[in-house]
Amino acid sequence: MQIVCLDLEGVLVPEIWIAFSERTGIPELRRTTRDEPDYDKLMRFRLDLLRQHRLGLPDIQKVIAGLAPMPGARAFLDELRQHYQVLILSDTFYEFGMPLMAQLGMPTLFCHRLEADAQGFVVAYHLRQPQQKREAVKAVKGLNFRVIAAGDSYNDTAMLAEAHAGILFRPPQNVVDEFPQYPVVRDYPALRAAIDEAARRVGG
Repeated sequence: MQIVCLDLEGVLVPEIWIAFSERTGIPELRRTTRDEPDYDKLMRFRLDLLRQHRLGLPDIQKVIAGLAPMPGARAFLDELRQHYQVLILSDTFYEFGMPLMAQLGMPTLFCHRLEADAQGFVVAYHLRQPQQKREAVKAVKGLNFRVIAAGDSYNDTAMLAEAHAGILFRPPQNVVDEFPQYPVVRDYPALRAAIDEAARRVGG
């Protein structure tokens, strides 16, 4: 049996922090895991910016409420789930991701949690575990599944390396250059074809 593990932001939904940056006019919030491979450094940078601008979790959630999956993402995911078990592995937070999961038909999401104070200001973030994408793939492999993984950013590459087959979906050129071992696809039909080819190759 095969399981497909997909990243969320940049693969199925827009980058939440970029959308929030555009809404607030704070260009520094556009920085994502496509730009910064150190996730802890990136999140501390983001929380510092939120504090500086007196922005809280409700402000971010208002922006998320206006977001929708990327064009074609729901149809792609619905069709994929007819043929494979699918897990969404993301470094987002349940406080961000669940409204978008509802729009995607409630696939299973593994991600992290935020901690906010009584005024709604984010005071901390709590990782489900370090390198949770890689560890989730490792755990699924331990259950004797074959794993095919797809993502777009630096923080997906450990997951791709741990999987039996890894695919880059619409990655920036810096990620392509640094990880040339992974096939690159740019649209959902090509991603489905790459998944099917990987499934044939890895068996299971």
